[in-house]
Amino acid sequence: MRKALVIGASGGMGYAIVKELVCRGIETVAFARDGAKLEGLFGKEELVAIQPGDAENAQQLIEAAEGCDVIFHALNIPYSQWKEKLLPIVKNIIKAAEMTGAKLAVVDNIYAYGKSSAKLLSEDTEKRPHTKKGKIRLEMEQLIFNSDVPAFIAHFPDFYGPNATNTYMHYTLNQIVWKNKAGYVGPKTIAREFLLTTDGAKAMVTLALHPKAYGQNWNIPANRTITGNELELLIKNELGEKKSLYSISKPMFAFFSLFAGKDMREGLEMQYIANEATILSGSKYENEIGPLPRTSYEKGLRETIQYMKNGKD
Repeated sequence: MRKALVIGASGGMGYAIVKELVCRGIETVAFARDGAKLEGLFGKEELVAIQPGDAENAQQLIEAAEGCDVIFHALNIPYSQWKEKLLPIVKNIIKAAEMTGAKLAVVDNIYAYGKSSAKLLSEDTEKRPHTKKGKIRLEMEQLIFNSDVPAFIAHFPDFYGPNATNTYMHYTLNQIVWKNKAGYVGPKTIAREFLLTTDGAKAMVTLALHPKAYGQNWNIPANRTITGNELELLIKNELGEKKSLYSISKPMFAFFSLFAGKDMREGLEMQYIANEATILSGSKYENEIGPLPRTSYEKGLRETIQYMKNGKD
C-alpha cells in the first residue's frame, strides 16, 4: 500500500488510522467535512494531504480516492441520521472504490450481532440484530460484501483514545478530568471491553496490508475486559483519590434522554451493550494474522487523559 484515503479522518478511529498510516510511511488523504479541524490535526504531517469533503457527494469521494490503494471507511455519523444517510453514504464509498480500483477497509461496531448468549462473539456467531441500528449495520455489511470491491469489515467494541470524542468513555473521562465525579454508563460491576483507538488502528492497517483479510469479517477485542469499579481505581491512581464514578442505569439514561437531543434518545435502544457482557473473540485474527495490539488500560487512559489536559479534545 503506497497511498490510502481515510474517510472520517477527524473522528476518533479515523484520526488514529491516519497516524498509524503515517508511522508506516504511507501517503494518506485525510477526508472529512471540517477542513479547519483536519488542518489542526494533520497540518504538520508531511505525508498527509488534507481533503475537506462530504461523503454524501460521490464525486468528491471519487476525486479524493484517485490513486489510492485502500479506502478506510471510519466515518461516524449521529444516530439520528443513520436511517436516512448511512446506507447512501456506504453506496457512495463503494462507488468510489469501484471507480478508482481501490480496496475497502471498514470500521464497524458490534450492533449487527444483536443480543447473544455466547460468552465470546466470534466471526462465526450468527448475526441476529434486534435493534434498528443493528439491522442497518447488517444491511451495510451485505451491501459491501455483495459488491465487486475487495473489502473487509473489522468489528470493534466501544473505544476510547486521543480525539475519540463521540464515545461513552470520552463522556466519562472528560468529566472526571475536570471534576471529582463523573457518570459511567451502565452497571459498574459488569466486565466490558473498551478498545484503545491506536490499537484498533494498528489492527486495521495490518489487515489492509494482508491479502487474506479481504472478503471477511474480523473481530478486534480490547486488551482485556474491565469493570467500572476497576476503571474507577485506575482513574484514582492517575488523577487522585477524590475521583469517583457513579453508575448511569438504563432508567436514568432514559430519563436524561427526555431532556437531551435526539441522538441521546436514539441511543437508548443500544443500552443492552452496557448492561450485559458482550465480548469479542480475537482468536481468528491471532491465528491467521498475528498478535493483536494490546495496550494496557493504565497506559491507554494515561495517554487519553493527557491529550485532554493538553486541550486537544
